[in-house]
Amino acid sequence: MEGKKVKTTSGIEIKEVYTEPSAMNELPGEFPYTRGIQKDMYRGKPWTMRQYAGFSTAEESNKRYHYLLSQGTMGLSVAFDLPTQIGYDSDHDLAEGEVGKVGVAIDSLKDMETLFDGITLADITTSMTINATAATLLAMYIALAKKQGADLKQLSGTVQNDILKEYAARGTYIYPPAPSMRLITDIFEYCSKELPKWNTISISGYHIREAGSTAVQELAFTLANGKAYLNAAISRGLDINIFAKRLSFFFNCHNNFFEEIAKFRAARRMWANITRQMGATDPNAEKLRFHTQTGGSTLTAQQPMNNISRVTVQALAAVLGGTQSLHTNSFDEAIGLPTEAAAQIALRTQQIIAFETGATDTVDPLAGSYFIEALTDELEKAAYLYIDKIDAMGGAVKAIEQDYIQQEIAASAYTYQKEIENGERVIVGVNKFGQEGEKTTASFRVDDKIRLDQIEKIKVLKASRDNILVASSLAKLRLACLGNENLMPLILNSVEAYATLGEIAETLREIFGEY
Repeated sequence: MEGKKVKTTSGIEIKEVYTEPSAMNELPGEFPYTRGIQKDMYRGKPWTMRQYAGFSTAEESNKRYHYLLSQGTMGLSVAFDLPTQIGYDSDHDLAEGEVGKVGVAIDSLKDMETLFDGITLADITTSMTINATAATLLAMYIALAKKQGADLKQLSGTVQNDILKEYAARGTYIYPPAPSMRLITDIFEYCSKELPKWNTISISGYHIREAGSTAVQELAFTLANGKAYLNAAISRGLDINIFAKRLSFFFNCHNNFFEEIAKFRAARRMWANITRQMGATDPNAEKLRFHTQTGGSTLTAQQPMNNISRVTVQALAAVLGGTQSLHTNSFDEAIGLPTEAAAQIALRTQQIIAFETGATDTVDPLAGSYFIEALTDELEKAAYLYIDKIDAMGGAVKAIEQDYIQQEIAASAYTYQKEIENGERVIVGVNKFGQEGEKTTASFRVDDKIRLDQIEKIKVLKASRDNILVASSLAKLRLACLGNENLMPLILNSVEAYATLGEIAETLREIFGEY
């Protein structure tokens, strides 16, 4: 009689035992980088420990950043509120009820100055999770760095700037795909000259996974989007050996421990081959560097302390998979924004893995495991089936326009939810091992009054700035949108004149339209 079939969350069948020897003879730091992009990995230095944070006003978020830095965070990761993400100032009608809720409200360079008050940008790396308005927020960051006297050539950090996954999975886009891709390649081109150490895009599988994709789909759709960005930059005349060094990736890490580790290993190998096929010859243009965040959608509001265990397992998988930087979710995030105590536990989880477990003592500790090697191969094979199909459709932009990627994600999300509801998939504390009369966990809430504070700041700003200079800089930007010139210098001029984020987004809307 045949034994029970066991599958990963992506539907890959798991054998009862793996006995075939590994065909892997490669070394870490060597093409195709399955075993890691550095020869020594964490023996050289640990991953960057980030905590994604931002809420309420710039003043409040600044306090949280100082707290995190004092607790041992190595880099900041900025969350922006919804109006900032979709190009509306806090005083816009559509911003009501959303100001400062899922991130910090940034209306102008003044807010950016407050956000980083007392923090020297030259001394830290900053990751900004921003897409449709990425050019404007990056311009504000550059303007502040210039005011601080930083050497822009040494400034390092990442701007997410991944609009394709917004159309596919997340929804915070503003303009149609073509002008959106123009803005992204403008950032690539500008930074390759002015900010050579800045990561110009973080190609994100995270939100694809949060929308309900499988691990295989996250891998496939993310790399397909990556190919689209490579093509866009190459067609702009940029050299893949230069701009591809500044591409980074952002992956999710869920609960299926071994599948997640294999996913990260497969991603590196696939990207090395994709970039090489597209003309890369510099090893640094072939290496897939990535940030990982533990799975927000895996957290439960029921028995929330269980989430500490989930996050620990996910963080360990990311480390064993060779991540370059990591954010660990707080246990209370299924209920509300993280409390300071929960954020501290999340950071301590990373520090315990780094300094107490021995996980960093050798490179790619699970390499040569029959299971891990077979699973890495299986994930790669399954992901290429999707990528080949997307290529046949004309690439990721066409696949998104035809709703293909969105439909595939939706079907997986539906299947996953159905499995939870019919008990095929166990979620501890939710559909099994529940308990009667659970106490609710205290959660963190943002006061709606902060919208009024932001509106007052905008009024003061508009009364004190040089409005003729603002109008002139926005007029130049509008004119440039009609041609082909790089928009970054014009956006930077507008920001430095204290034009608001909403004014800049509206100028672009007038020419590009809305999607």
